[in-house]
Amino acid sequence: MSSRNFGLTDRIIGEIDRAIKVLTNSLRPSRAYPAPPGGELVLEEPERLESCRLMRVNHAGEVAAQALYQGQALTARDGAVAEAMHQAADEELDHLGWCEQRLGELNGRTSVLDPLWYLGSFAIGVLAGSLGRSTSLGFITETEKQVESHLTDHIGRLPASDARSRAILEQMRQDEIKHGETAAALGGRPLPFVLRAAMRLTSRVMTRGSYWL
Repeated sequence: MSSRNFGLTDRIIGEIDRAIKVLTNSLRPSRAYPAPPGGELVLEEPERLESCRLMRVNHAGEVAAQALYQGQALTARDGAVAEAMHQAADEELDHLGWCEQRLGELNGRTSVLDPLWYLGSFAIGVLAGSLGRSTSLGFITETEKQVESHLTDHIGRLPASDARSRAILEQMRQDEIKHGETAAALGGRPLPFVLRAAMRLTSRVMTRGSYWL
């Protein structure tokens, strides 16, 4: 049986379908939940609220990651790069599902700004993918480096008794390191300082917005 070659219209429809599923929490992780089994220590209300806010930020980051990878895959000129982007996006779905599940356990909610983060990140991904292989991969390398730093910060800020959220973020950090290493190995080059600074500023805006909203 011959495989079908999808045209641009088909791919755009596919991206719209993916966006709807991401934003409606319709996609489920393929790997086991990394939080330890059994009961957990009861969190005091201030601790619960802090964990909710931090996990909401991480969930929003995974929404943005889905859009970033999908946008780059859509415009990537190199088939190997597009495949790497799709594979990374599939792995990031685990992170998305884990964060959503943990928010449910904490009686928290996802960010009302998620559609904005998805749209903006998808546009950035489309632009990055159109700039060529090395720039696109360099963008991923830098993104994952910043995400790793961000997760390390959150692991330190979580309440000491919140072992379940900490286990999730630890696994996410390991995966992000792997994604960054993969992009670098495929030929990603360091981005200019101005672009790296702009990425950090954008990340700060998203982090603060999702923390409260």
